[in-house]
Amino acid sequence: MLPACGGGLSSGGMTPPAVDGSARGVDGLEVGHRLMEAGEYELALKAYYRAAAEDGMSVDVLSAVGSADLKLGRLNQAEQVLRRALTEEPTFVPALNNLGVVLMEQGKFGEAKAIFQQAFELDSGNSDSIRQNLKLAIARSEKTVYGEEDAQEAPKFNLVRRGTGDFVLLSQL
Repeated sequence: MLPACGGGLSSGGMTPPAVDGSARGVDGLEVGHRLMEAGEYELALKAYYRAAAEDGMSVDVLSAVGSADLKLGRLNQAEQVLRRALTEEPTFVPALNNLGVVLMEQGKFGEAKAIFQQAFELDSGNSDSIRQNLKLAIARSEKTVYGEEDAQEAPKFNLVRRGTGDFVLLSQL
């Protein structure tokens, strides 16, 4: 006969120990953040929804859900959720930054520029990623304003071999 483990079973040997139902599980937001870092965006979204069910739909949860939707390519959903987060707390920098990224992805460069400027000011210029996003939004919005997107691209050249040792440079004008 094998020896029994101490303390795990009742005197009858068949009843498992009781579970402490008052203990709280791991924070859904924390789990979601870890899953986002691991590239598991769908699972992160589920963890964020679990956090919302447990603690309510806070601005942190809304921003996290918007971020996951962004990573999943659900731009319209991400925009709606991030705008909802900003109605609750208009100065929440992570939601502002993520909304700016969504707007950039949608080609709304002017609005993205304004959002990034607001995030940059609220963050006091401390975040390199917001600074880079703002620079990109400024460049893209100026390109749109001045119509450079309509300008012709530089001609593309191809080197084509003709016969033995002869090459012809062709361009697409």
